[in-house]
Amino acid sequence: MGLVTADMSVSLDLVGAGRDQSLEHPFGPDVGERFHARMFEHGEDSPDEIARIVDAGAFIMGRHMFGPDRGEWDLDWQGWWGPEPPYRGPVFVLCSRPRESVEMEGGTTFHFVTDGPGTALELARAAAGERNVSIAGGVTTLNAYLAAGLVDELRLHVAPFTLGDGLRVFDDVTGLAMVPASSRTTPHVTHLTYRRA
Repeated sequence: MGLVTADMSVSLDLVGAGRDQSLEHPFGPDVGERFHARMFEHGEDSPDEIARIVDAGAFIMGRHMFGPDRGEWDLDWQGWWGPEPPYRGPVFVLCSRPRESVEMEGGTTFHFVTDGPGTALELARAAAGERNVSIAGGVTTLNAYLAAGLVDELRLHVAPFTLGDGLRVFDDVTGLAMVPASSRTTPHVTHLTYRRA
């Protein structure tokens, strides 16, 4: 069985998503594209870290990472990534309302799980086989798996700005013990890797 990994872009004050997220502002109006400048504007500085984000056999994400809608599903919405998402494998979306699976180009299929994080992880592990399972986000989903002690390797990508308010990694996560595994800095981001103690 592979590891459970997680990648999360955060500000210096560990905010992974600002307040007032919407279709126009997926990470909140105060964030814009600053979290992902390291990927889209300066990707040549971090090719290995970018490649690791989608190097897994299956993925888990929260509903709000899948899309901006709340309440009933907008069945026309198929994710932020266009017709060919980068995952190229099964993605298990934690949610409270059922929805039929959505098959995309390139091998990504979104499956919607209403039975909680434990069930999503069981399904993802079964689908991944010997490969890793990646907790793809968002912050609330990551914190649930961290609090349960289920993340084997956490990779934080720290952008050099603060937000002051928003959804913060490690909020309500107590008793977690991890050990530093590696760090690397570019002019635009600091990559920190921790492993479960």
